[in-house]
Amino acid sequence: MIFHSASIRNCMKKESKILTLHPEGKKGVNISLTRYEQIKKFIIDTVRTKKEISFGALADLAVSKLTGKFDGKVTWYIVTVKLDLEARRMIERIPGTSPHQLRIPAKKPTDPKK
Repeated sequence: MIFHSASIRNCMKKESKILTLHPEGKKGVNISLTRYEQIKKFIIDTVRTKKEISFGALADLAVSKLTGKFDGKVTWYIVTVKLDLEARRMIERIPGTSPHQLRIPAKKPTDPKK
């Protein structure tokens, strides 16, 4: 029996995707939810552990730890997911740093009037 690639694709379960956000409101990209979650966990865990880390150091660490264990271009995914996490305010750039440093934002106190 001969299968065409379209037939095989139709038989395979569709992979879940996520549309990423951008901190400047630019158009995001659709990426694999599995890959997104893997990179998100790496970024959040690393920034939480290091307290502050430069983007370059984060990217270098990701390449050294994830290459061969991750299906995709590690650096591209780090950039894409980092921007998404900034837009979602899960991480933030530290103002006035060059090269830019990242951290987990401080929790803001809740307004007792609300």
